[in-house]
Amino acid sequence: MDERELLKVFGQNIKRYRQRAGWSQAGLAEKTDISLNFLGDVERGKKWASPITTVKIARVFNIEVYELYKPENILPDNSNKLLEKYTEDMQNAVKRSILKTQRRYSVKLRLSGRR
Repeated sequence: MDERELLKVFGQNIKRYRQRAGWSQAGLAEKTDISLNFLGDVERGKKWASPITTVKIARVFNIEVYELYKPENILPDNSNKLLEKYTEDMQNAVKRSILKTQRRYSVKLRLSGRR
């Protein structure tokens, strides 16, 4: 990840945490004692916050600083399709296993005279 991508992730994370908290940009700017215009630039990935401001932001969200730098989605873009296919394959494997077990035990029950 290059610096521009990290700057974008940083801004997106601040916006995401702010929205989860139900705060406006003005509310977060007030809580962290930064200007509204500066916060907007940070959220749009145009400017870096200073280390002190970054700590303030993390503190108001009650998170660790590093969480502001983590990409939100570490799975590939097609992960939903992969998970759906995996789920489908697992369901089919379980169904086959259950049918195989049912056949095996129904044969044993018939041979033993129980049913």
